[in-house]
Amino acid sequence: MVRIPKFREPTHPGEMLMEEFLIPMSITQRDLSKAIHVPYQRINEIVNGRRGITPSTALRLAKFFNMSEDFWMYLQLRWDLYRAKRSEEGNLQMIRPYTSSEYTTHFLKGCVEQNNGADAQYNE
Repeated sequence: MVRIPKFREPTHPGEMLMEEFLIPMSITQRDLSKAIHVPYQRINEIVNGRRGITPSTALRLAKFFNMSEDFWMYLQLRWDLYRAKRSEEGNLQMIRPYTSSEYTTHFLKGCVEQNNGADAQYNE
């Protein structure tokens, strides 16, 4: 399960890339873009929070930094879910959770209807 911070925005993957990798390792955005064979603009937009990490970029970063691509995808997922939760807050409040009693009623009704249809085929 992905934990989403409630009281603060999660770290954007680009901020993590810049602050925890590029700066400490003295790697420029241009050097990274060349090393992982992507346009400089892609790295610049990620670092500046204007673009997310795609699976393709996650694979490239993981290979370059000798780490798991899941790290980058998890950062992106946390960011995306946090932003979606904030933008959908009003819509989410209007949704009534489905209860188990409703599920049982609908599930059993569906099974009975399906069985009746199957029985009708065999009775022909």
